[in-house]
Amino acid sequence: MERATLGGGCFWCIEAAFKELEGIEAVTSGYAGGHVENPTYEAVCRGKTGHAEVVQLEYDPDVIGYGDILEVFFTVHDPTQVNRQGPDVGTQYRSAIYTHSDEQRELATAFIEELEAAGSYDDIATEVEPLETFYEAEAYHQDYFEKNPTDAYCRMHAAPKIDKVREQFDERVSSPSR
Repeated sequence: MERATLGGGCFWCIEAAFKELEGIEAVTSGYAGGHVENPTYEAVCRGKTGHAEVVQLEYDPDVIGYGDILEVFFTVHDPTQVNRQGPDVGTQYRSAIYTHSDEQRELATAFIEELEAAGSYDDIATEVEPLETFYEAEAYHQDYFEKNPTDAYCRMHAAPKIDKVREQFDERVSSPSR
């Protein structure tokens, strides 16, 4: 198993989208990129800890590659937004890739360069930084969409990301029994 850590706005939405995919064995919502040990959701939301809301994926590279993960990531969030995604505003919602190795850093940087060269996006704001520390978010944030499918925020923001994954990556979507 390998790990990938990504920040693309509210972790509830990114978590729900990645849980759809074959080869993703675990998705954990949490915080990365800050300067305060053991941050709480409330402190992160106040924007004083420097952390981004992220998901940490545990995946089987024989089933889904890091490049595939990046492709999905750049599809389910807007990498041109600086410190925001949709209605969520603040540094905690920044677009970020926290790498676990030099190889991941090189792949992420090359992927962004390819997107820019292809004209896929104007001015990609996604940060690429080595992961220093990942802090798991509080228990009530884990599997949030799954536990709260009728929540208005989830219906408006997470559900469209799930639909996009199912439509654009249907060959990679896991069986409904998952």
